[in-house]
Amino acid sequence: MEKQPITVRVASWSALHPGRAIAGWFAFVVLCLAVGMSLGTHNAVAKDYRVGESGRAEAIATQEGLQHKPAEQIMISAKSGALDQAKAEAVAQDLTDRMKKLPEVLGVAPAVRSENGRMLMVEVTMKGVKLEAKDHVDPLLEQTTQVQKAHPDLVVEETGDASVSKGLNKQRSADLATSEMITFPVTLITLLVVFGSLVMVGVPLLLAVSSIMAAVGLSMVVSHVVPDAGVGTNVILLIGMAVGVDYTLFYLKREREERDRAGGRLSPEALVGIAAATSGRAIVVSGLAVILSTATLFLATDIIFSSLAVGTIVVVFVAMVSSVTVLPALLVKIGRRLDKRAARAAARGKTPRRRKPESTGRAWTMLLSPARNHPVATLIVSVVVMLGLAAPALGMQLRVLNKDTHSRAIPEMQTYDRLNDAFPDLRAEHWVVVRGDAGQTDQVRSALQDLAGRAKADPMFSKSTPKVKTSADGTVSVMTLSVPYKLSSPQASGSLDHLRTTYLPETVGKLKGVEYGVDGPVAVDVDYMAHQNDKLPIVVGFLLLLTFIMTVLVFGSAVIGLIGVLLNLLSVAAAFGLVVVFFQWGLASTLFGFDESATSAIGSRVPLFLFVILFGLSMDYQVFVVSRIKEAALKGVPTRQAVIDGIGHSAKVVTSAAVVMVTVFASFMFLHLAEMKQIGFSLAVAVLLDAFIIRVMILPSALILLGNATWWPSHKMRRAQAQGAAAEHHDLPVTSPVAHLRR
Repeated sequence: MEKQPITVRVASWSALHPGRAIAGWFAFVVLCLAVGMSLGTHNAVAKDYRVGESGRAEAIATQEGLQHKPAEQIMISAKSGALDQAKAEAVAQDLTDRMKKLPEVLGVAPAVRSENGRMLMVEVTMKGVKLEAKDHVDPLLEQTTQVQKAHPDLVVEETGDASVSKGLNKQRSADLATSEMITFPVTLITLLVVFGSLVMVGVPLLLAVSSIMAAVGLSMVVSHVVPDAGVGTNVILLIGMAVGVDYTLFYLKREREERDRAGGRLSPEALVGIAAATSGRAIVVSGLAVILSTATLFLATDIIFSSLAVGTIVVVFVAMVSSVTVLPALLVKIGRRLDKRAARAAARGKTPRRRKPESTGRAWTMLLSPARNHPVATLIVSVVVMLGLAAPALGMQLRVLNKDTHSRAIPEMQTYDRLNDAFPDLRAEHWVVVRGDAGQTDQVRSALQDLAGRAKADPMFSKSTPKVKTSADGTVSVMTLSVPYKLSSPQASGSLDHLRTTYLPETVGKLKGVEYGVDGPVAVDVDYMAHQNDKLPIVVGFLLLLTFIMTVLVFGSAVIGLIGVLLNLLSVAAAFGLVVVFFQWGLASTLFGFDESATSAIGSRVPLFLFVILFGLSMDYQVFVVSRIKEAALKGVPTRQAVIDGIGHSAKVVTSAAVVMVTVFASFMFLHLAEMKQIGFSLAVAVLLDAFIIRVMILPSALILLGNATWWPSHKMRRAQAQGAAAEHHDLPVTSPVAHLRR
C-alpha cells in the first residue's frame, strides 16, 4: 500500500483523537506564551543597528565613552506676545534645580535664548543609552509638567528622542487597536457570507487568534537569538490574521466541498483525510514557501529586516501547524455533531436538507470566460495593463523615514517643530570621530580646527562654533558640526558629502595612522540606504532562485516554475507602481487625506520587505490554484479543461481569502506611521491584483495556450494525460488520485 503523505497521517491521528489534539494545541499556545513571558523579549542594542562608516565611527566613540547621550529639550515661551525674560529665566532655574535631582539625569546645560528672543531652551542630558531612554523619560516629563503647573502664565514643553519615541509608541498602540476594530468585524462578515454559520466562522478566527498568541510567545524566545528591533509584534499581527484565516479557509472549503459531494456517505474522518491530502498539502507547501521566501531577508544583514523575518516566519509556521493539526480535530467534532443532528432529524421522519453543491457561479464564469474563449487577447491585454500599472515604479524615490515623517498628531513632534523653528542649528548634526595615537593629540586638534573653519565658510553648515570632546587619554576626539536643515533635505546630505569627500580627506585625512569617520542622524540615514542598496541584488537574486526551485519541486514542472516567477514579478511591480502613484505622487493625500509627511517619498525599507513578503503571499494563491489544476490533470483531464475546472473550483475560496487579506492589510493604511501606511496599501493592492488579474486572467490564459507543455518535463503528468486521452477515446472511467480516501 502506498505510504500516505504526512499531512494525511497527522490529520488522521488528529481526527481519531480530536479531544487530545484540541487540548494539545491550546496547551502548546499556553506554553509558548508562558515560556516567552518568563524569558521576556531581548531587544536590539545600539551595536545591532550599526552599518557603514557611521557605525564604525559610533563604535570608536563608544569605546571611549564619547558617544552622544540621550538628551531632552525643554522650551519656555510666552502664551502670546513677547517673552518676559526675567520670568523665563526664573522658570529655567526652577526646571534646572528639579532636573538635577533626578537619578536619570546626567547633567543640565545652561539655558539658551533663541535668536528671535521668543524662546528659552534648557537641554537635559540623560544617563544610559539612547535606545533605552524612552523607558526612563517619565520622571523628566513629570517634572516638566510640574513646572508648567507652577508657572501657568508661560508655556513649558518638552521634546527629544526619548519623549518622541514614547509618544510614537503610544500612537502605535492606539493605531493597532483601531486596526483590530476594523479587521475583526469585516473578517467576521466575510466568513459569514462564505459559510453562513457562526460555528464555522468561529473556527478560522479562533485558530488565527490562538496562532498569533503562540507566535508572540515564540518570538520572545527567538529574540534571545535574533534581537527584536521593536517591529516583531506589528508584523505578527499584520501577517498572522491574514494567513491564519486564509489557511483555515482553504482547508474548511475543501472539507465542505467533499462533504457536499459525498452526500452523507463518508464519515467526518474520511472527509478530513481527503481535505488533508489536497488542501492540507497545499497549505504546508505554501506555508513553507512563505517561510523560505521570508528567510532571504536575513541576507540583508540588517537588524530590522531580521526582526521582520522572524515575526513573519514564526507566525506563518504556527498558522500552518494549526491548520494541519488541530483544525482536522475541530472539523471532526463539528462533523460528528452535524451527523447526529441529521440522524435525530431522520428519526423524527424529517428529510435532511442537503446543500446544493457549490458551482463556480455566474460572476466567476463571466470573469473566466475571456481566458477560456480568447486566451491570446486576454493574456496580451492583462499583461499590458499590469505593465502600465508598474511603469511609475521606475521613478520610485526612497528615503529613510525619520523624524521628518512622523505624525504631527504626536504632541512631542509639534514641540519638536517649534524647537527647530526657534533653534535651526539643532535640526541636524554631524559627529566627526577621530582616533589616533596619544602623541598625535595636538595634530588632531589642529586638523579639527582647520575642518571647523572650512565648515563655517560653507553655507550648508551652521555658523556656530563646533563643540569638541576628547577622551582622557587623548586618543579619540569627537567634533559636533551643526546643520541648519532638516534631516531628509538635500542640503543635509550634501553637507555630509562635503565632509566625507573633501573636508576630512584634506584635513584629518592627511595625518598618518589616524582613523576617522562621520556619525550622526544624517550619516546614519545615508549609510543605511547605501547598505540596503548593496544587499538588494543579493536578496532578490536568492528569492527568485528559491521561488523557481520550490515551484519546480512541488509541481515537477520547470514551465510552472518560470511562470510563477514571472507572474510574481509582475504582481510586485504593479503594486510598486501604485505605491508611487498614491504615496510619492500624493494621490493618497487627495483621496484619503494622508499627511504630506507620508506621501512625499517611499520608505527605504518598504520595497525590499514588500518584495519578499509579496513573493511569499503570491505563492499561496499559486500553490492553491495550480494544485487544483494539477489534481484534475492527474486524473487525465485535458490541460485546457483542467485549468478551467481548477480555477473555477478555487475561485470562490480565493476570493474569500483575498477579501480577508485585503481587509487586514488595508486597515494598516489608517495607522499614523507612514511606513505602515505604505506597507498596508501595497499588500492590499497586490493581493487584489494577484487574485483578480494574475490568477483569473493571465495564469489561465498562459496555461491554456501552453497546453500539455505546461507540465514539461514531468513524465508522470505526460503519462496521466496520455491515459486520460485513451480513457476518453474508449469511454473508460478515470481514477482520482485521492479516490482511496473516499472509500
